[in-house]
Amino acid sequence: MRAEAVQILPEGAKARRVYLSLRDQITGGELSDGETLPSEQKLAETFGVSRVTVRRALDALVQGGLIERRAGSGTKVRARPSSGQRAAMDFHTLMPQLVEMGRQTTARLLSFSYDSAPDFVASAMGLNAKSKVQIATRVRLTNDVPFSHLTTFVPAQIAQNYSENDLATTPLFKLLERGGVQIKEAHQSVSATLAGPDVAEALEVDVGSALLSLRRVVRDVDGNGVEYLAGLYRPDMFRLEMPLTRVGQGAARHWEPAIGQSEGEG
Repeated sequence: MRAEAVQILPEGAKARRVYLSLRDQITGGELSDGETLPSEQKLAETFGVSRVTVRRALDALVQGGLIERRAGSGTKVRARPSSGQRAAMDFHTLMPQLVEMGRQTTARLLSFSYDSAPDFVASAMGLNAKSKVQIATRVRLTNDVPFSHLTTFVPAQIAQNYSENDLATTPLFKLLERGGVQIKEAHQSVSATLAGPDVAEALEVDVGSALLSLRRVVRDVDGNGVEYLAGLYRPDMFRLEMPLTRVGQGAARHWEPAIGQSEGEG
C-alpha cells in the first residue's frame, strides 16, 4: 500500500475538497485506470473553485501516485494502489427488509443502458472481461426528498427479463426473482466518500458533502453474481443499524452481529 496516497493533503479547504472527491472516484473505480481527467478549467467550473485550487489538488494526487501528467497527453489516472487490509464488519440483511424498503420509498430513474462491465464490477461478480451488463442509476426519495443514489450492474442475460419501465416502478430484487433468479446471499461493505458533481445534484447536496458509500454483490444459489450495487446515501437521512449479541465464555466473551436485524435497500 502506498501510504502517501492517503496522507498527503493540499493546503486549503477547497483544494482538499477537490482532492478528496477525485481521490475517492479513482480508488472507488468511478475513474478508470488510464482515463484522462478533464482540463483544469473544466474541473474548476465543475467544483466551483479557481484553477489554482484545482492545481493544488492535482499536485497532491500526483504526489500520491494516483494520477500522472504528460506533456501533450493530459492528466491520466494511474493504476489504483492496493487498499491493503481493512477492518471489515459483516452486515446481515434479510431480503424481506430490502423489499419492504423498496415499497416504502419512490425511485426516479436517471439513466439506463447496456455496456461492458467496468473492471471493478467484473472482478467482484466473477464475470469475464467485456461481459455485457445493464447499468441503471436511480435516486430513491422519501416524501419527495432524495436520500440515496444507486447504480446497479446486472448481467445482460438476466436484465433482459425486465424493461426500463419495470426498473423505474418495481424494486430490483422483485424483478430478479420474477425473472427466475434464485437469490441466496449477498456481501456488502460500507465506507465513506464525498459527493461528486453529478451525485451532489441528484441528492440535492453540495459538491464535496460527506456521504455513506455501500457496495454490495448479490449471488444466486449457484454462486453466480447477479447484481452489483454501488449506493451513496445522505448521512442526515440514512443510517445502518446492527444489533449485537454478547457471546462466548469468560475472557473470550465478545460482541457479534445479531443475524437478520440490520437495514438495507434493494
